[in-house]
This record gives sequence, structure tokens and C-alpha cells, in this order.
Amino acid sequence: MKIEGMAALVTGGASGLGAQTARLLAARGARVAVLDRNAAQAQAVAADIGGLALPCDVADADSVQQALDAARGQHGPARVLVNCAGVGGAHRITGKQGPMPLADFSRIVQINLIGTFNVMRLAAAEMTALGPLDDGERGVIVNTTSIAAYDGQMGQTAYAASKGGIAALTLPAARDLAQFGVRVMAIAPGLFRTPLLDELPPEVQTGLGGSVPFPKRLGQPAEFAALVAHIVENAYLNGEVIRLDGALRMPPR
Repeated sequence: MKIEGMAALVTGGASGLGAQTARLLAARGARVAVLDRNAAQAQAVAADIGGLALPCDVADADSVQQALDAARGQHGPARVLVNCAGVGGAHRITGKQGPMPLADFSRIVQINLIGTFNVMRLAAAEMTALGPLDDGERGVIVNTTSIAAYDGQMGQTAYAASKGGIAALTLPAARDLAQFGVRVMAIAPGLFRTPLLDELPPEVQTGLGGSVPFPKRLGQPAEFAALVAHIVENAYLNGEVIRLDGALRMPPR
């Protein structure tokens, strides 16, 4: 699918991987709606790229539907969805403070996994109602999982479970939507330079980057965005999770 002229939705688009993805899609000629809980940051990104900022809680069905309705009203129906919204959190199953609070586990799964599915199902319903493009495609969905889905570290049970769920739903989602010409892909990034990692001391960042086999550095959000753009444009990519991690395999801790 050609990016130019298409309407695109990017959740978690106010910062990090989502913001860079929104910027690249806009630079390639897409009409981009930046969906994020942080309305001020979303507005800053949207203003920078000539896009549309929309407040959105991905885990809330009404919030997502309102955002999609607003985006459609301004940009027309979206044929591209990139789900980058998500949260982290570290907590062992049990320890000196007792068992992990169930609410902590539920919150991460609710936002990362259920939130991703929530936006996907609503966007897909709109895509499947559109007419096909010249190549038969109606839409492309790119979700964000993590190498933690495969190499979850100690304290990452909730995060790994949520990202593992996204990885696992990729193929059945692609099969569900194949009859409509809507592709579903996922990217599993490794250690990337995001606002969260930028808060760490420089020596810690250097150490983390040095753990990557090659290149020995943290990933750049622009590299994630470039892969998103390639997925959108390469019609034969479907139903697959692509690790983007410099061959990193995470140790237990």
C-alpha cells in the first residue's frame, strides 16, 4: 500500500516510537491522527507534522470510538493503524511484600493487550467496509509487542504476558481479516532509546546498548518507524512478528 494520501492512526503517538512513526508517515504524505492520553504532547507532535491530535484511552471502548470518529471526520477513513500505546512496570510474582497486587498485573494487561485489541477491532471494522485499492488491500494494522514476549526477565510477568498476547494474536488476526484484504503485522522491538530509557544515567544507557550483539547501541525510534513504513508498503508481509533487536536475547535479569 502506498503511504501517500492515506489516513493513518497512531496510538501512543505523543512520544517515543509512536511519535517518530507519526512523523515518518506524515513525511511520506499520510494524513496522521495522533492518539494519546497525553493531550498536550499529542498536540505538540500533531502541530509539528501537520496532523490531528486526539485524546484517547486505548483501554476504553467509548474513548477509542470517539477518537476514530473524530479522525474520520477530519481525514477520512483510516487505512493504516499503528498501535504503539503501552505501559511498563516491574514486580515479581511474590516477595518480601507478599504477592504481586492483582491490580498491577491487570492494569498492564488491560492497557497493552486489551487496549491494542480494542483499537484494532474498531479500526478493522471501518477498514473492512472500505472499497479495495488497486492491489486488493483495504488496510494495514501494525501492532507493537516486545522481545519480552519471548525473553521476559525477572519482574516482567505482567509486561511479558501482555506483549506475548499481542504476538500470539497476530496470526489469527491476520487470518480473520485476510478475506477483507486487511493485513496484520507486529514488531517486537528490543532496547530502544525512548523517553523511559532517556531518564536513566548515561552510563546505564551505554551498558544496555553494549549488551546488544550488533550494532552495540540502543535502537533509534527512526529505525522502528522505518520498519513500520516498509510493512505498510510491502503487501506480502502479513501475519508475522518481526524482532527488531540487533540479535539481542535478554538474560534472566
